[in-house]
Amino acid sequence: MTTHVFHRTPVRPAIATEARGIEITDETGKVYIDGSGGAAVSCIGHGDMRVVEAIAKQAATVEYAHTGAFTSPPAEELAEVLCNATTLPMARVFLVGSGSEAVETAVKMARGYHLARGDEGRFRVIARRQSYHGNTLGALARGGNFGRRAPYLPMMTEAHLVDPCFEYRHALPGETPETYGRRAADSLEAEILRLGPETVSAFLVETVVGATTGAVPPAPGYFARIREICDRHGILLIADEVMCGVNRCGPFFAIEDEGVCPDIVTLGKGLGGGYQPIAAAMCTAAVHDAFSDVGRSFINGHTYMAHPVACAAALAVQQVIRDDGLAERVAPMGTYLKQRLEARFGNHPYVGDIRGQGLFQAIEIVADRNSKTPFPATEAMASRIFAACRDIGLLCYPGSGTADGTIGDHLLVAPPYSVTTAEIDTIVERLGDGVDAGLAQAGG
Repeated sequence: MTTHVFHRTPVRPAIATEARGIEITDETGKVYIDGSGGAAVSCIGHGDMRVVEAIAKQAATVEYAHTGAFTSPPAEELAEVLCNATTLPMARVFLVGSGSEAVETAVKMARGYHLARGDEGRFRVIARRQSYHGNTLGALARGGNFGRRAPYLPMMTEAHLVDPCFEYRHALPGETPETYGRRAADSLEAEILRLGPETVSAFLVETVVGATTGAVPPAPGYFARIREICDRHGILLIADEVMCGVNRCGPFFAIEDEGVCPDIVTLGKGLGGGYQPIAAAMCTAAVHDAFSDVGRSFINGHTYMAHPVACAAALAVQQVIRDDGLAERVAPMGTYLKQRLEARFGNHPYVGDIRGQGLFQAIEIVADRNSKTPFPATEAMASRIFAACRDIGLLCYPGSGTADGTIGDHLLVAPPYSVTTAEIDTIVERLGDGVDAGLAQAGG
């Protein structure tokens, strides 16, 4: 078939012709189980008519109004809903069109906060190796995903990256999770002192790491130590929850389980559930009021920010989550998913780790389970397994460079919050078959 679309790869992908619930159908009539919600996006499943109707109603009312002149009822209501959805004291919401935009907004917001306080020397943002914060140049420059950064390195600003919090790969023999977590966190303070605390604006960190290493949760006490370090040096803490937030891991923000409050949080995928492009940067009153107290505008705008139709869609998605009690299902269904993954892969010779929180789980593929040695990058093992899973009707989310940015493979599973035990059984069964088929193709 001829295509004029500039696709990601030279080979045109299958055409999706219908999506309902947890299933997507292509132009040949083949049905796939969407076991990862795309990229952990489809939190309520596909084709919910309540959201479709909300989109149509808003489009027929006010489809677009520039935010330089107008706000809209769905934008105002959505911001209120989001602030009330969390136990953390988030007070303001800046609505944009993508997770990358949300991260760039958060970084600019942190810089603007310091400027408003007369602290003009603070401009550096520290992040972590083996992290991912978005695909624009600004977001890429502040992430640690080697493969995605590599082609554009000459175009990027300087990055300041510290140790990841990745216990499976980086804890020393005999080191307790708590001791490891403190050691990982202390790499932040070392970098702050190296750069000069007076130059550092913010620390940008994924609460539960997504695409780069695959559903890696923080070690116990890690975020408490990070908060302490940031407070001591007057640095803002930005929690990137574009992938792991909006109940994906259980609570509205995954960081709620860590007992600390960030200054800024980014949200994305689960916010609109795939029905419209939308994301957000949320902040505390202290951050917002630093601007308003001195009458300073936040210089950061996008044509489609706070888009009325996108806000109406996100508002409807959040209403579905509440009406159907979906947030309350994440923890028990996540436990069931972990149990099924452990039953299938717990003794698998080529699965080194099973990890995650809530309905955000991953398996890491290794060539040697005992030594944790990854497959060579030339094997493209995650891509092989993804293709094998797709052939048998399962969509998962593959990742490579898991171990050090170059080698290592994982597969993410992130079904909608409405997933049933029977659907989880099928997802794990097909994932198991796909893993074995992909390994067989490579001689594993």
